[in-house]
Amino acid sequence: MDIDEIFGTNRPGNLPTKSAIFVWGYNQSGQTGRRGKECQLRIPKQLPPELFGCPAGFNSRWLDIACGREHTAAVTSDGSLFTWGANSFGQLGDGTEERRKHPKKVKPLQTEFVKSVSCGAHCTACIAEPRENDGTLSTSRLWVWGQNQGSNFPRLYWGAFTPNTMIRQVSCGAVHVVALSEDGLLQAWGYNEYGQLGRGLTCEGLQGARVINAYAKFLDEAPELVKITQVSCGEYHTAAVSENGEVYTWGRGNMGQLGHCSLQSGDKELLPRRVVALDGIFIKDVACGGVHICAMTLKGALYAWGGGQVGQLGLGPQTGFFSCIPNESETFLRNFPVLVVPNGVQRVACGHSHTLISMRDGRIHGWGYNNYGQAANEKSTYAWYPSPVDWCVGEVRKLAAGGGHSAVLTDACSLKELCEFRLADSVTLLNASDVEDVASRTGSDALARLCERLREHMLDGGDCEHEDEFND
Repeated sequence: MDIDEIFGTNRPGNLPTKSAIFVWGYNQSGQTGRRGKECQLRIPKQLPPELFGCPAGFNSRWLDIACGREHTAAVTSDGSLFTWGANSFGQLGDGTEERRKHPKKVKPLQTEFVKSVSCGAHCTACIAEPRENDGTLSTSRLWVWGQNQGSNFPRLYWGAFTPNTMIRQVSCGAVHVVALSEDGLLQAWGYNEYGQLGRGLTCEGLQGARVINAYAKFLDEAPELVKITQVSCGEYHTAAVSENGEVYTWGRGNMGQLGHCSLQSGDKELLPRRVVALDGIFIKDVACGGVHICAMTLKGALYAWGGGQVGQLGLGPQTGFFSCIPNESETFLRNFPVLVVPNGVQRVACGHSHTLISMRDGRIHGWGYNNYGQAANEKSTYAWYPSPVDWCVGEVRKLAAGGGHSAVLTDACSLKELCEFRLADSVTLLNASDVEDVASRTGSDALARLCERLREHMLDGGDCEHEDEFND
């Protein structure tokens, strides 16, 4: 098998890049984009371009992807936003409350070039710039919709920021949202029953946006303003990274998810408070799950803390890594950071009860609740340790983890990677050995692993739902 056999008469001339979206896991509301099937998908499946209105073989490109509790959103390279899955709160942005199994473009945003997207439990937010701009408009504006956002259509939202504030990032939790400006300021809105809005108090009912202006570096000193570079919302807690690589957390901390050995207000922290256990460690990225947090250093070390009862910390069961609260010796929680992966991590994403990472060698690993296969290839309810997810090809650009499903965006930027994409699209049980032989000889490790696992799975009498997936 040579390159002409792989590409036929459509051999690329200037080798344009190509990317793909793989989605897998829980599919009750159609969030994995499968063709009319209700059952779960334990194997990452590439979503074909046809699902997005592109002709077969179209060289599609992707910028971003995000997973909510039961919905998914993706951004194409032309700035279009597609959504699919659950829609009971209008989180798909189409003006209805009807779930959708196939991706559909969010038409109210056609005048905007979407740059990034975030999905909460039942809401969605994106950052976009006007496609036509006379220079008087901000080039990074925030749009919100879904539960607690006042509309099931996207609406432009400034909140407590002044008009034309440049928005750098937005993150959605279960019932709250936090946005970060280019100047390093955070504003938060939504519910605040656990202090997740960082205002120094709890509140009843839906709260409007307010800038967070107090960060407790030290408990015995007055809070001050800190410049923030990255933020992540968990279910009822929030974490942020400062320009100095420090991590601040606030909100609900009943399972140790704030990373503080003790809390100042029962099971809550009402103001952003620095995680002192990470002193001297420069954190690059932080990701919040349902009751856990992961933080990644510049050198690719990964730290985790919080609830680990279903394996989402990657520490294994019945180990000495867990901290126990009085009278609850069986509770798997860790209330200060522990090193899980010493080096090599490039990206991290936390779902409700599972975690995904991509490594510098190109491999994806996951752990945590795995009943729908969202965390690992292995057929187990819990993946207690980092386990491989080996059904994807291409260079990992973005990871996303939701309530019970996962997604990855991969790119092909070379002839070898383009060959891998084409072969992966056409691999079957009959030709898997030939494709694996080509992959092994050309150093295409990811493709070789995909073929090997496909043969093992099929010959092992894999579920008919999986066989159908490879024959779609």
